[in-house]
Amino acid sequence: MQPLADKIRPKNLEEMSGHEKLLGEGGIISELLKSTVQTGFFPSLIFWGPPGVGKTTLARIIATETNRKFYEFSAVNTSVKTIEKELEDNGKAVSPNLWTQNSSSKKKSGAPVVFIDEIHRFNKAQQDALLPMVEQGKIIFMGATTENPSFEVIAPFLSRCRVVIMDQLSEEDLDKIVDRALEDIGKKLEKDARKFLIQSSNGDARTCINVLEIAFHLQTGKEITFDDIKKALQKSQLTFDLQGEEFYNTISALHKSIRGSDPDAALYWLARMLEAGQDPIYIARRLIRLASEDIGLKDPQALVIAVAAFQACERIGMPECNLALAEAVVYFAKSPKSNELYIAYGKAADDAVKYGNLPVPLHIRNAPTKLMKDVGYGKNYNYYHSPEGKKLPDIEYFPDKLKGTKYLR
Repeated sequence: MQPLADKIRPKNLEEMSGHEKLLGEGGIISELLKSTVQTGFFPSLIFWGPPGVGKTTLARIIATETNRKFYEFSAVNTSVKTIEKELEDNGKAVSPNLWTQNSSSKKKSGAPVVFIDEIHRFNKAQQDALLPMVEQGKIIFMGATTENPSFEVIAPFLSRCRVVIMDQLSEEDLDKIVDRALEDIGKKLEKDARKFLIQSSNGDARTCINVLEIAFHLQTGKEITFDDIKKALQKSQLTFDLQGEEFYNTISALHKSIRGSDPDAALYWLARMLEAGQDPIYIARRLIRLASEDIGLKDPQALVIAVAAFQACERIGMPECNLALAEAVVYFAKSPKSNELYIAYGKAADDAVKYGNLPVPLHIRNAPTKLMKDVGYGKNYNYYHSPEGKKLPDIEYFPDKLKGTKYLR
């Protein structure tokens, strides 16, 4: 039985929801499709966006509109040799990776479209091996990735492709998709159930349709209810990649919210990570760094609280440690901020690298033996303890080359 998500998959640009900037008047995809009619040229593309926004669908539509064969692979379970073999066998037999729905009585012309899902999973050598096919015009390459291509795709490949950013679908976009799905299955959906389904799908059309399809098979009444959707969903899906770019974006949002003294936003980003399953130990480590980097000497107690939160995470784990982290996050967001220590250490580190192993002044060297004392180690050292923490002006602790240097304001 054909899955509902595949059954109602858009066959042309008019049926696609969202991506007005790409597909609307003046959009890059619509303009390229117009020009290819006269020129026959279409560039290689990398579609970058979250799951379920139509990356594969758009690639298929482009192949149809440009009248080209469409080969579809996943980087998870394929190799460059497999791709080469299937292209060599082109025309001899129907390939399992050839999208047969793209076939028609009209003969296909031009280089085929080779689409690779999750292209970020191909290593450097595999990406290098694909380059000649793209350079020689043997294929129009299209890749899909949820990861930032600038990190995951090699520079030579990026220079030969146009990166197309596909944003998360809006609730309005998903609403239209739900209408199409309901029309196909011939069912109605309660108003509250529709709202819950759309909000829980987090901009992912595939999740939205799959949950609706499960709910359709669970329901026993005349329409699909809130409880049917809840059963099908089991749990609202928090789309948080524990390793990819979204992971770094979210931890960055937490850090910057604290730095910007917004405790409410900081709590939200903390909850986003914890509720999605992020390791609390990782967050606690970041908070230790933050306490020194962004608060520093303005409130030395912040570091103590950060270490205490880390220990709480180690000893009791989730979910019990969530409030310990929340307490630390709110405390830090409300604390006065100073990056003086961060800047000062950076300057000191630069000098340490720049000047190398400058000799320690003799008067502050350790002198455990008579010989060392005889050659001047520790000579005239002033055993002084300042009650106010003020340095005596006539004593130098720097190497000669750095005398009088100031890192702290």
